[in-house]
Amino acid sequence: MSKFLHAVTVAALLPTTYLSTTAPKPKRASAQVVTVTAVDYGFEAPASVASGTVTLKLVNKGKELHHLAVAKLEQGHTIDDLEKAPPGPPPEWFKTIGGPNAPALGGSASATVTLEPGNYVLMCFIPSPDGKPHFMKGMMKSLTVTGSGASPVEPKADVTMRLVDYGFDIKGELTAGKRVIRVENAAEQVHEVFLAKLNPGKSAMDLAQWAERLEGPPPAVPMGGATPMDKGRYMYITVNLEPGRYALLCFAPDAKDGKPHIAHGMIREITVGERVARR
Repeated sequence: MSKFLHAVTVAALLPTTYLSTTAPKPKRASAQVVTVTAVDYGFEAPASVASGTVTLKLVNKGKELHHLAVAKLEQGHTIDDLEKAPPGPPPEWFKTIGGPNAPALGGSASATVTLEPGNYVLMCFIPSPDGKPHFMKGMMKSLTVTGSGASPVEPKADVTMRLVDYGFDIKGELTAGKRVIRVENAAEQVHEVFLAKLNPGKSAMDLAQWAERLEGPPPAVPMGGATPMDKGRYMYITVNLEPGRYALLCFAPDAKDGKPHIAHGMIREITVGERVARR
């Protein structure tokens, strides 16, 4: 976490009659920024980061869509233990934290999360056209979070999006421009949100159907979002929105029947309008 000092040398060059007695306002502390590059099929990322609030910037240099799912491996477990885990539901020491969802090819997406010290794993759950998830093709990387646990430095959110079983509740109005969205999982299950700007004449259902096959050009432009996170978790995503129609989807598998949550109705369209200047 960085602190910025204000230079005062200019004041020393001015006559005393022009000096202000008002102390400069300190700049708001910001999260450390960690860039992770996704390729087919792997992550280029540091082996360790300091604990505290971290903005993860995912850059996709692959030819397929990728996202960055972060999970904490509790009770001293490591990525080796995860690879040896039997098929089926994840072990109880595997805790999903969140991260930036998929940006467009060649683009980037950012998400801000608070990481406590411990062992973590970076994964991509998105499948290839052959149906095999990317983490099964080697898209897994360990991450060690060091330190004693710094105090969170959370950004100011423009709106709050609550993930529920099975929907997206948005508090506030999303308008065009650079926006910070606080995403909270208020549901009983693990949820995510994939955000995409719909092409003219296309719908959120068109996007869901395209995602089943991953064939041909997508009916929307991926904008990121939040990757799966456990109940009670929250994070922040930063997006640059243009006026238009957007789709919100959750592809996380249901704990009861294994179907993606879009099959349970966790799919929504929203409209982003121009920002009206206040006088």
